[in-house]
Amino acid sequence: MTLAEDGRRTVLVVDDTPDNLSLMSGLLKDTYRVRVANSGERALAIASSASRPDLILLDIMMPVMDGYEVCRRLKADPNCRDIPVVFLTARTDQIDEQLGLELGAVDYITKPISPPIVIARVRNHLQLKQANDALRGQNAFLEEEIERRTRDVRAIKDAAIVAMATLAETRDNETGNHIRRTQHYVRALAEELAGDPKFAEIMEADTVDLLYRSAALHDIGKVGIPDSILLKPGRLTDEEFATMKTHTTLGYEAIRSAERSINNSDITFLRFAREIALSHHERWDGKGYPHGLAGEAIPLSGRIMAISDVYDALTSKRVYKPAYPHDAAVAEIEGGRGTQFDPDLVDAFLKVSDGFLEISQSFKD
Repeated sequence: MTLAEDGRRTVLVVDDTPDNLSLMSGLLKDTYRVRVANSGERALAIASSASRPDLILLDIMMPVMDGYEVCRRLKADPNCRDIPVVFLTARTDQIDEQLGLELGAVDYITKPISPPIVIARVRNHLQLKQANDALRGQNAFLEEEIERRTRDVRAIKDAAIVAMATLAETRDNETGNHIRRTQHYVRALAEELAGDPKFAEIMEADTVDLLYRSAALHDIGKVGIPDSILLKPGRLTDEEFATMKTHTTLGYEAIRSAERSINNSDITFLRFAREIALSHHERWDGKGYPHGLAGEAIPLSGRIMAISDVYDALTSKRVYKPAYPHDAAVAEIEGGRGTQFDPDLVDAFLKVSDGFLEISQSFKD
Protein backbone atom coordinates (compact mmCIF):
# COMPACT_ATOMS: atom_id res chain seq x y z
CA MET A 1 0.00 0.00 0.00
CA THR A 2 1.03 3.59 -0.61
CA LEU A 3 1.76 5.62 2.49
CA ALA A 4 1.79 9.40 2.66
CA GLU A 5 4.71 11.05 4.45
CA ASP A 6 2.70 11.01 7.67
CA GLY A 7 1.92 7.30 7.32
CA ARG A 8 -1.68 7.71 6.17
CA ARG A 9 -3.33 5.80 3.32
CA THR A 10 -4.40 7.69 0.21
CA VAL A 11 -8.00 7.78 -0.96
CA LEU A 12 -8.90 9.22 -4.36
CA VAL A 13 -12.39 10.73 -4.62
CA VAL A 14 -13.72 11.10 -8.17
CA ASP A 15 -16.81 13.25 -8.79
CA ASP A 16 -17.67 16.03 -11.20
CA THR A 17 -19.64 17.93 -8.54
CA PRO A 18 -17.48 20.25 -6.37
CA ASP A 19 -19.85 19.98 -3.38
CA ASN A 20 -19.54 16.22 -3.36
CA LEU A 21 -15.75 16.44 -3.49
CA SER A 22 -15.79 18.86 -0.54
CA LEU A 23 -18.16 16.62 1.41
CA MET A 24 -16.04 13.50 1.02
CA SER A 25 -12.78 15.35 1.65
CA GLY A 26 -14.13 16.75 4.89
CA LEU A 27 -15.35 13.32 5.95
CA LEU A 28 -12.05 11.50 5.31
CA LYS A 29 -9.27 14.05 5.68
CA ASP A 30 -8.65 13.50 9.40
CA THR A 31 -7.85 9.82 8.83
CA TYR A 32 -6.59 9.60 5.28
CA ARG A 33 -4.70 11.58 2.72
CA VAL A 34 -7.43 12.62 0.28
CA ARG A 35 -6.90 13.39 -3.38
CA VAL A 36 -9.70 14.54 -5.66
CA ALA A 37 -10.44 14.38 -9.38
CA ASN A 38 -13.35 16.10 -11.12
CA SER A 39 -13.24 13.92 -14.25
CA GLY A 40 -12.55 10.38 -15.38
CA GLU A 41 -9.48 11.43 -17.33
CA ARG A 42 -7.98 13.14 -14.27
CA ALA A 43 -8.77 10.08 -12.13
CA LEU A 44 -6.94 7.76 -14.53
CA ALA A 45 -3.91 10.05 -14.57
CA ILE A 46 -3.68 10.07 -10.78
CA ALA A 47 -4.29 6.31 -10.51
CA SER A 48 -1.45 5.54 -12.93
CA SER A 49 1.02 7.99 -11.39
CA ALA A 50 3.99 7.01 -9.27
CA SER A 51 2.02 7.71 -6.07
CA ARG A 52 -1.04 5.57 -6.75
CA PRO A 53 -4.01 5.78 -4.37
CA ASP A 54 -4.85 2.90 -2.06
CA LEU A 55 -8.60 3.16 -2.70
CA ILE A 56 -10.84 4.98 -5.18
CA LEU A 57 -14.34 6.33 -4.43
CA LEU A 58 -15.85 6.72 -7.88
CA ASP A 59 -19.00 8.50 -9.06
CA ILE A 60 -20.82 6.99 -12.04
CA MET A 61 -22.64 9.90 -13.66
CA MET A 62 -19.90 12.13 -15.08
CA PRO A 63 -19.60 13.83 -18.49
CA VAL A 64 -17.22 12.64 -21.26
CA MET A 65 -16.21 9.47 -19.37
CA ASP A 66 -18.59 7.90 -16.85
CA GLY A 67 -17.53 5.90 -13.83
CA TYR A 68 -18.17 2.56 -15.49
CA GLU A 69 -15.65 3.36 -18.24
CA VAL A 70 -13.14 4.62 -15.68
CA CYS A 71 -13.47 1.33 -13.82
CA ARG A 72 -13.05 -0.68 -17.04
CA ARG A 73 -9.81 1.12 -17.84
CA LEU A 74 -8.48 0.80 -14.30
CA LYS A 75 -9.02 -2.95 -14.29
CA ALA A 76 -7.43 -3.29 -17.74
CA ASP A 77 -4.23 -1.58 -16.56
CA PRO A 78 -1.83 -4.00 -14.79
CA ASN A 79 -0.52 -1.10 -12.69
CA CYS A 80 -3.97 -0.11 -11.44
CA ARG A 81 -6.09 -3.25 -11.46
CA ASP A 82 -5.37 -4.04 -7.80
CA ILE A 83 -6.62 -0.67 -6.52
CA PRO A 84 -10.03 -1.30 -4.92
CA VAL A 85 -12.83 0.74 -6.47
CA VAL A 86 -15.98 1.69 -4.53
CA PHE A 87 -18.78 3.21 -6.56
CA LEU A 88 -20.34 6.17 -4.75
CA THR A 89 -23.41 7.18 -6.74
CA ALA A 90 -27.01 8.39 -6.80
CA ARG A 91 -27.96 5.53 -9.11
CA THR A 92 -29.94 3.10 -6.98
CA ASP A 93 -31.21 0.55 -9.51
CA GLN A 94 -30.14 -3.00 -8.80
CA ILE A 95 -28.97 -3.46 -12.39
CA ASP A 96 -26.58 -0.50 -11.97
CA GLU A 97 -25.09 -2.05 -8.84
CA GLN A 98 -24.76 -5.42 -10.60
CA LEU A 99 -22.92 -3.83 -13.53
CA GLY A 100 -20.57 -1.97 -11.21
CA LEU A 101 -19.62 -5.14 -9.32
CA GLU A 102 -19.22 -7.11 -12.55
CA LEU A 103 -16.73 -4.49 -13.74
CA GLY A 104 -14.56 -5.22 -10.73
CA ALA A 105 -15.69 -2.77 -8.05
CA VAL A 106 -15.45 -4.08 -4.49
CA ASP A 107 -18.46 -2.15 -3.20
CA TYR A 108 -21.40 0.03 -4.26
CA ILE A 109 -22.60 2.84 -1.98
CA THR A 110 -25.66 4.94 -2.88
CA LYS A 111 -26.24 8.62 -2.18
CA PRO A 112 -27.25 10.29 0.00
CA ILE A 113 -24.49 8.69 2.03
CA SER A 114 -24.40 7.68 5.66
CA PRO A 115 -21.05 9.03 6.95
CA PRO A 116 -20.50 6.23 9.52
CA ILE A 117 -21.19 3.56 6.87
CA VAL A 118 -18.85 5.20 4.33
CA ILE A 119 -16.07 5.50 6.93
CA ALA A 120 -16.54 1.87 8.00
CA ARG A 121 -16.50 0.55 4.44
CA VAL A 122 -13.45 2.60 3.46
CA ARG A 123 -11.62 1.32 6.53
CA ASN A 124 -12.61 -2.30 5.85
CA HIS A 125 -11.59 -2.22 2.19
CA LEU A 126 -8.25 -0.61 3.02
CA GLN A 127 -7.56 -3.30 5.62
CA LEU A 128 -8.49 -5.98 3.10
CA LYS A 129 -6.19 -4.41 0.49
CA GLN A 130 -3.36 -4.32 3.01
CA ALA A 131 -3.84 -8.03 3.66
CA ASN A 132 -4.00 -8.78 -0.08
CA ASP A 133 -0.88 -6.73 -0.74
CA ALA A 134 0.96 -8.62 1.99
CA LEU A 135 -0.17 -11.94 0.52
CA ARG A 136 0.93 -10.93 -2.97
CA GLY A 137 4.28 -9.85 -1.62
CA GLN A 138 4.68 -13.14 0.21
CA ASN A 139 3.71 -15.10 -2.91
CA ALA A 140 6.19 -13.12 -5.02
CA PHE A 141 8.92 -13.84 -2.46
CA LEU A 142 8.06 -17.54 -2.41
CA GLU A 143 8.05 -17.74 -6.22
CA GLU A 144 11.43 -16.03 -6.35
CA GLU A 145 12.77 -18.34 -3.65
CA ILE A 146 11.47 -21.42 -5.45
CA GLU A 147 13.02 -20.22 -8.69
CA ARG A 148 16.34 -19.57 -6.96
CA ARG A 149 16.37 -22.98 -5.31
CA THR A 150 15.39 -24.64 -8.59
CA ARG A 151 18.37 -22.96 -10.25
CA ASP A 152 20.61 -24.13 -7.41
CA VAL A 153 19.36 -27.71 -7.66
CA ARG A 154 19.81 -27.74 -11.40
CA ALA A 155 23.34 -26.38 -11.02
CA ILE A 156 24.13 -29.17 -8.56
CA LYS A 157 22.71 -31.75 -10.98
CA ASP A 158 24.72 -30.34 -13.85
CA ALA A 159 27.85 -30.30 -11.73
CA ALA A 160 27.34 -33.94 -10.78
CA ILE A 161 26.93 -34.98 -14.41
CA VAL A 162 29.94 -32.95 -15.54
CA ALA A 163 32.08 -34.33 -12.73
CA MET A 164 31.19 -37.90 -13.63
CA ALA A 165 31.62 -37.34 -17.37
CA THR A 166 35.04 -35.79 -16.75
CA LEU A 167 36.17 -39.11 -15.31
CA ALA A 168 35.57 -40.74 -18.67
CA GLU A 169 37.39 -37.94 -20.51
CA THR A 170 40.51 -38.47 -18.40
CA ARG A 171 40.76 -42.06 -19.62
CA ASP A 172 40.49 -41.45 -23.37
CA ASN A 173 41.80 -38.52 -25.43
CA GLU A 174 39.04 -39.03 -27.99
CA THR A 175 36.22 -39.03 -25.45
CA GLY A 176 35.76 -35.28 -24.90
CA ASN A 177 34.51 -34.27 -28.33
CA HIS A 178 32.74 -37.60 -28.68
CA ILE A 179 30.73 -36.71 -25.58
CA ARG A 180 29.90 -33.24 -26.89
CA ARG A 181 28.89 -34.48 -30.32
CA THR A 182 26.70 -37.29 -29.04
CA GLN A 183 24.98 -34.94 -26.60
CA HIS A 184 23.99 -32.68 -29.49
CA TYR A 185 22.97 -35.64 -31.65
CA VAL A 186 20.71 -36.85 -28.85
CA ARG A 187 19.10 -33.45 -28.49
CA ALA A 188 18.55 -33.08 -32.24
CA LEU A 189 16.91 -36.50 -32.44
CA ALA A 190 14.81 -35.95 -29.30
CA GLU A 191 13.59 -32.58 -30.57
CA GLU A 192 12.52 -34.22 -33.83
CA LEU A 193 10.64 -36.90 -31.89
CA ALA A 194 8.87 -34.18 -29.90
CA GLY A 195 7.05 -33.26 -33.12
CA ASP A 196 5.88 -36.83 -33.69
CA PRO A 197 2.43 -37.59 -32.19
CA LYS A 198 3.70 -41.00 -31.06
CA PHE A 199 6.41 -39.44 -28.90
CA ALA A 200 5.17 -35.86 -28.29
CA GLU A 201 3.70 -36.58 -24.87
CA ILE A 202 6.95 -38.19 -23.70
CA MET A 203 9.32 -35.68 -25.26
CA GLU A 204 8.50 -32.59 -23.25
CA ALA A 205 11.05 -29.78 -23.24
CA ASP A 206 12.38 -30.79 -19.80
CA THR A 207 12.80 -34.39 -20.96
CA VAL A 208 14.70 -33.33 -24.07
CA ASP A 209 17.00 -31.19 -21.95
CA LEU A 210 17.60 -33.97 -19.43
CA LEU A 211 18.36 -36.46 -22.21
CA TYR A 212 20.88 -34.00 -23.63
CA ARG A 213 22.65 -33.66 -20.30
CA SER A 214 22.42 -37.35 -19.42
CA ALA A 215 23.97 -38.43 -22.72
CA ALA A 216 27.35 -37.25 -21.40
CA LEU A 217 27.43 -40.29 -19.12
CA HIS A 218 26.75 -42.99 -21.70
CA ASP A 219 30.33 -44.32 -21.55
CA ILE A 220 31.04 -43.57 -17.89
CA GLY A 221 31.55 -47.31 -17.31
CA LYS A 222 34.75 -47.20 -19.36
CA VAL A 223 36.55 -45.88 -16.30
CA GLY A 224 36.41 -49.48 -15.08
CA ILE A 225 37.97 -50.96 -18.22
CA PRO A 226 41.72 -51.69 -18.07
CA ASP A 227 43.95 -49.33 -20.05
CA SER A 228 45.39 -52.28 -21.98
CA ILE A 229 41.95 -52.77 -23.53
CA LEU A 230 40.54 -49.24 -23.52
CA LEU A 231 43.61 -47.67 -25.11
CA LYS A 232 44.64 -50.60 -27.31
CA PRO A 233 45.83 -49.27 -30.72
CA GLY A 234 43.95 -51.80 -32.82
CA ARG A 235 41.04 -54.19 -32.90
CA LEU A 236 40.15 -56.08 -29.75
CA THR A 237 40.25 -59.83 -29.39
CA ASP A 238 36.98 -61.62 -28.56
CA GLU A 239 38.05 -61.87 -24.93
CA GLU A 240 38.99 -58.20 -24.80
CA PHE A 241 35.74 -57.20 -26.45
CA ALA A 242 33.81 -59.22 -23.86
CA THR A 243 35.56 -57.17 -21.19
CA MET A 244 34.86 -53.93 -23.06
CA LYS A 245 31.16 -54.77 -23.19
CA THR A 246 31.02 -54.69 -19.42
CA HIS A 247 31.31 -50.89 -19.53
CA THR A 248 27.52 -50.86 -19.87
CA THR A 249 26.88 -52.62 -16.58
CA LEU A 250 29.78 -50.86 -14.87
CA GLY A 251 28.33 -47.50 -15.90
CA TYR A 252 24.85 -48.50 -14.77
CA GLU A 253 26.09 -49.61 -11.36
CA ALA A 254 28.17 -46.46 -10.90
CA ILE A 255 25.18 -44.23 -11.64
CA ARG A 256 22.88 -46.40 -9.53
CA SER A 257 25.30 -46.03 -6.64
CA ALA A 258 25.30 -42.27 -7.09
CA GLU A 259 21.48 -42.30 -7.08
CA ARG A 260 21.35 -44.19 -3.81
CA SER A 261 23.64 -41.66 -2.16
CA ILE A 262 21.40 -38.82 -3.32
CA ASN A 263 17.98 -40.35 -2.92
CA ASN A 264 17.03 -43.96 -2.35
CA SER A 265 14.54 -43.91 -5.22
CA ASP A 266 14.40 -44.76 -8.90
CA ILE A 267 12.92 -41.33 -9.58
CA THR A 268 16.00 -39.14 -9.77
CA PHE A 269 17.56 -36.85 -12.34
CA LEU A 270 20.02 -39.63 -13.19
CA ARG A 271 17.34 -42.03 -14.42
CA PHE A 272 17.99 -41.36 -18.11
CA ALA A 273 21.74 -41.51 -17.56
CA ARG A 274 21.34 -44.92 -15.95
CA GLU A 275 19.15 -46.18 -18.80
CA ILE A 276 21.49 -44.84 -21.47
CA ALA A 277 24.64 -46.26 -19.89
CA LEU A 278 23.11 -49.73 -19.67
CA SER A 279 21.13 -49.97 -22.90
CA HIS A 280 22.81 -47.93 -25.64
CA HIS A 281 24.38 -51.07 -27.13
CA GLU A 282 21.14 -53.05 -27.21
CA ARG A 283 19.70 -53.77 -30.67
CA TRP A 284 16.11 -53.58 -31.91
CA ASP A 285 16.33 -57.24 -33.03
CA GLY A 286 17.53 -58.41 -29.61
CA LYS A 287 21.10 -59.21 -30.66
CA GLY A 288 22.77 -56.46 -28.66
CA TYR A 289 24.24 -56.37 -25.17
CA PRO A 290 24.35 -56.60 -22.18
CA HIS A 291 20.86 -58.16 -21.82
CA GLY A 292 19.73 -58.84 -25.38
CA LEU A 293 16.66 -56.65 -25.05
CA ALA A 294 14.53 -56.25 -28.16
CA GLY A 295 12.08 -53.68 -29.54
CA GLU A 296 10.39 -51.34 -27.11
CA ALA A 297 11.77 -53.32 -24.17
CA ILE A 298 14.85 -51.17 -24.77
CA PRO A 299 14.36 -47.81 -23.03
CA LEU A 300 13.66 -45.00 -25.49
CA SER A 301 16.63 -43.08 -24.11
CA GLY A 302 18.91 -46.01 -24.99
CA ARG A 303 17.45 -46.29 -28.50
CA ILE A 304 18.11 -42.59 -29.11
CA MET A 305 21.64 -42.90 -27.78
CA ALA A 306 22.30 -45.97 -29.95
CA ILE A 307 21.80 -44.05 -33.20
CA SER A 308 23.76 -41.05 -31.92
CA ASP A 309 26.64 -43.21 -30.74
CA VAL A 310 26.86 -45.29 -33.91
CA TYR A 311 26.74 -42.24 -36.18
CA ASP A 312 29.63 -40.71 -34.27
CA ALA A 313 31.61 -43.95 -34.31
CA LEU A 314 31.11 -44.28 -38.07
CA THR A 315 32.10 -40.70 -38.87
CA SER A 316 35.13 -40.66 -36.55
CA LYS A 317 38.60 -41.86 -37.51
CA ARG A 318 40.05 -44.70 -35.48
CA VAL A 319 43.41 -46.47 -35.66
CA TYR A 320 41.64 -49.51 -37.10
CA LYS A 321 39.39 -47.67 -39.62
CA PRO A 322 39.00 -44.40 -41.52
CA ALA A 323 36.11 -42.04 -40.91
CA TYR A 324 33.00 -42.74 -42.97
CA PRO A 325 31.68 -39.87 -45.10
CA HIS A 326 28.41 -38.49 -43.79
CA ASP A 327 26.30 -40.00 -46.59
CA ALA A 328 27.83 -43.42 -46.03
CA ALA A 329 27.12 -43.21 -42.28
CA VAL A 330 23.51 -42.21 -42.97
CA ALA A 331 23.12 -45.13 -45.39
CA GLU A 332 24.60 -47.51 -42.80
CA ILE A 333 22.10 -46.40 -40.16
CA GLU A 334 19.23 -46.53 -42.65
CA GLY A 335 20.31 -50.07 -43.48
CA GLY A 336 19.95 -50.97 -39.80
CA ARG A 337 16.29 -49.88 -39.71
CA GLY A 338 14.29 -52.59 -37.97
CA THR A 339 17.33 -54.73 -37.15
CA GLN A 340 19.87 -52.71 -35.21
CA PHE A 341 17.74 -49.60 -34.71
CA ASP A 342 14.17 -48.61 -33.87
CA PRO A 343 12.45 -47.94 -37.24
CA ASP A 344 10.68 -44.82 -35.95
CA LEU A 345 13.94 -43.39 -34.70
CA VAL A 346 15.71 -44.09 -37.98
CA ASP A 347 12.93 -42.22 -39.78
CA ALA A 348 13.41 -39.29 -37.41
CA PHE A 349 17.18 -39.47 -37.87
CA LEU A 350 16.85 -39.24 -41.65
CA LYS A 351 14.87 -36.02 -41.24
CA VAL A 352 17.60 -34.40 -39.13
CA SER A 353 20.69 -36.03 -40.61
CA ASP A 354 21.86 -32.72 -42.09
CA GLY A 355 21.86 -31.38 -38.54
CA PHE A 356 24.04 -34.31 -37.46
CA LEU A 357 26.54 -33.32 -40.14
CA GLU A 358 26.63 -29.73 -38.87
CA ILE A 359 27.20 -30.95 -35.32
CA SER A 360 30.02 -33.30 -36.37
CA GLN A 361 31.73 -30.43 -38.17
CA SER A 362 31.30 -28.06 -35.24
CA PHE A 363 32.94 -30.44 -32.75
CA LYS A 364 35.70 -32.05 -34.76
CA ASP A 365 38.44 -33.96 -32.96
